[in-house]
Amino acid sequence: MDPDAVRRAYDAVGEAYGEFRRTDGPETELFDALVDGLSMPGPILDVGCGDGRRTAAHIVDRRPVVGLDISAAQLRLARERVPAVERVQGDMTRLPVADGSVAGVVAYYSVFHVDRRRHGEVYREFARATKPGGRLLTNVSQRPMDGTRANWLRDGVDMYWSAPGRERTLELLDDAGFDLLWERTVTDGLGESVTFVLCERR
Repeated sequence: MDPDAVRRAYDAVGEAYGEFRRTDGPETELFDALVDGLSMPGPILDVGCGDGRRTAAHIVDRRPVVGLDISAAQLRLARERVPAVERVQGDMTRLPVADGSVAGVVAYYSVFHVDRRRHGEVYREFARATKPGGRLLTNVSQRPMDGTRANWLRDGVDMYWSAPGRERTLELLDDAGFDLLWERTVTDGLGESVTFVLCERR
């Protein structure tokens, strides 16, 4: 899976993704669990922030947010939609943030755009960036999968997904330095059943 292909796809779909992915789905209530009781200072890193309206906008009134995305076009939309969020373009396998600089990470429908053989790298980067005792909220695919969808949201745009499945993901999170606090399956704003995990950095 070519990261540049994912970047080009998100650049190409522009506002169509924001129109596709609801901002008020039931899963957005889980963002409160990420920040509730999180006493340490530091921002939340929103990895794969898109236009910012799904995750960052729900958190920024309670905690500073740094929105990271591979797509410059999505970051421009985030600047317009949620101007209070700091924005940075980058790859989640090489986060452009300092060690232990964030209080938490949220990766909302984003890690599965990385080849599943590299998910361990992603979670190690999340752990490197997160202070001990900080948290990670992310969704987990129940089964291993690799897929491509042609004409995704707009004609001529191909999108790519990859995941190692639940058991392997939990192993990778543990290996990276995260302890599982809870696992919850919710019906998201598109009517799909999605599993999320909340983890704490050791």
